[in-house]
Amino acid sequence: MSDTLSSSIPELVQQLADKLLAKKLIIATAESCTGGWISQSLTALAGSSVWFDSGFVTYSNEAKQRLLNVPETLFAMDAAGAVSEEVVLAMSAGAIHNSRANVAIAVSGIAGPDGGSDEKPVGTVWIAWQWETKSLARCFHFSGDRESVRRATVVAALEGCLLLVD
Repeated sequence: MSDTLSSSIPELVQQLADKLLAKKLIIATAESCTGGWISQSLTALAGSSVWFDSGFVTYSNEAKQRLLNVPETLFAMDAAGAVSEEVVLAMSAGAIHNSRANVAIAVSGIAGPDGGSDEKPVGTVWIAWQWETKSLARCFHFSGDRESVRRATVVAALEGCLLLVD
C-alpha cells in the first residue's frame, strides 16, 4: 500500500469490484473518520449492488458498540481508544457479523483539524480489512488538511482491500 495518492478512487473501485465479482465476494464497510466516503465511492459504480451489502457509519463510540458490537471496554480511559488496532479489527468483524458480507473494511482516525494528541496526532488513522476469518490492520499517519486525510484514508482502504482479496 502506498502512502501517496497516485491511484484514483474510481480506478481502485473498479479494480476491487472486478476482484469481488470474480471471487463472488460481498463487501461491507465500517467507517468513522471517513463518514461514509468509502461506501459512497463503492456504490458510485453502477452494478455495485451485486457485491456491496452495507455501510455502517459509526462516528460515535456508542454507535460502534451498538451497531458493530465493539466492546465497551476498548473505550475505557486506560484502553486502546477509538483510534486503535483493536477497535478497527472489532469494527470489521462487526460489519461482517451484522451483514451478509464476507469482506469488510473498517476505518477510525483523527482527520483534524482538532482532536489529536501527542500519542495520536491529527492524521493518525487505523484501517482494518477482513475476509471471513483473515484480518489485518495497519496504522497510517497522513498529512494535510481534513479533506486530504480523509481522501488518503479512502485510497489506502481500497488499496489494502485489493491486496487482501488478491
